[in-house]
Amino acid sequence: MISSWRKNRASRQASKRVGLDDLSNVEVSIPNHFRCPISLDLMKDPVTLSTGITYDRHSIETWIEAGNQTCPITKQVLTTLEPTPNHTLRKMIQDWCVDNRSYGIERIPTPRIPMSSHQVTEMLSKVVAACRRDEASACQELVARIKRLAKESERNKRCFVANGTVGVLASMFETFSKAPFDKNAAVLEEILLVLSMMTPLDAEAKSFLGSTTSLNCMVWFLNSGDLSVRTNCVLVLKHVLSTDQKKMEELSKIEGSLEALVKLIKEPVSPTTTKASLIIIYYMVSTSSSSRVVEKIVTRFTDMGLIERLLEMLMDCEKSICEKALGVLDGLCLYKQGREKAYANALTMPVLVKKILRVSDLATEFSVSIVWKLCKNEKREDGGVIVEALQVGAFQKLLLLLQFGCSDRIKDKATELLKMLNLHRDKLEECIDSMDFKNLKRSS
Repeated sequence: MISSWRKNRASRQASKRVGLDDLSNVEVSIPNHFRCPISLDLMKDPVTLSTGITYDRHSIETWIEAGNQTCPITKQVLTTLEPTPNHTLRKMIQDWCVDNRSYGIERIPTPRIPMSSHQVTEMLSKVVAACRRDEASACQELVARIKRLAKESERNKRCFVANGTVGVLASMFETFSKAPFDKNAAVLEEILLVLSMMTPLDAEAKSFLGSTTSLNCMVWFLNSGDLSVRTNCVLVLKHVLSTDQKKMEELSKIEGSLEALVKLIKEPVSPTTTKASLIIIYYMVSTSSSSRVVEKIVTRFTDMGLIERLLEMLMDCEKSICEKALGVLDGLCLYKQGREKAYANALTMPVLVKKILRVSDLATEFSVSIVWKLCKNEKREDGGVIVEALQVGAFQKLLLLLQFGCSDRIKDKATELLKMLNLHRDKLEECIDSMDFKNLKRSS
């Protein structure tokens, strides 16, 4: 009896396997009206244009983002670039998927509806109204909602940016900065986080964030905020200060501003914050504003030990940080205070010469420029850094640089350097690391 039951069970299982095998060989045909006219695939998020034609959202948004403003099928000009979700068709497609699940077709999940310009405008109106009423907690909740929606999709973020969100948030940041910073710290931190997500900033936002009250508030956060707040703050500042000499001077006058930037380099939070801090400092020391103002800034940076920290960093750092650190060092060495610190450091020449032809064209350009500034201003009778440069193989490196090709500006400096170095060559034999020249290729 047991044997008979086992035989029947085995027979049933075998018939099931046969049935599954037959199903696997069946080809399911997708109804044409379920296919996207662009990709010809099953639509996951059908949306309808103003012309009445339905497409999959991803396909039609890619079409529109490419600069097209017509319907791909009808060629008619679109009256609006925001498609309307086709809920009826989406439900039909989902039902069809369920009906054919035995063929291995999975049900398409209901997509999140992206933000529309109208929704963003309504939300920003609420933000402005709450800000006028000085309701910090209400503003914080609204900004947190904007953050959450912007994180949901890149499309949402673009929609917020396109409808003036950055300017509204920057204006609100300035408004709440006028009260004691600690009173509105929570909403100010939330605004900084969202702004750091929506860079680069437009001119309107830079104007609000570059005001005296806003800059003072951000310096306060750089000195007293936690790691995430300091990161968001320096990322926003990097965009606010770019190419704006007046704002850079304004920031440098705020107590604790330069110290906070140097601290982010001496006690790095992340590569992102280190790069942003270096870029801000580079703006400050390389600006074409009053030389007296910049000289004061350079003096303060050198007194904080920035040059020593940069040289230590350059011994072992990634390409992007290396280029930015060399850029800052190049700016600092334009002034006597910076050069004196560089002369006094034993790492200066070995590190700089090693970076030539090692990291990138930009790193090579900065390295040659720094070496040129140091050698050109050398006053010691024994040769000083010129002899040090010879000892670590600068002469050979520069010859190779000219051989492999470089920009005219660096070519002139390299040629002048070779003349200066040649005057001291008879004093010693050069020590050259042959590994410095490994894998070099002639430029085309």
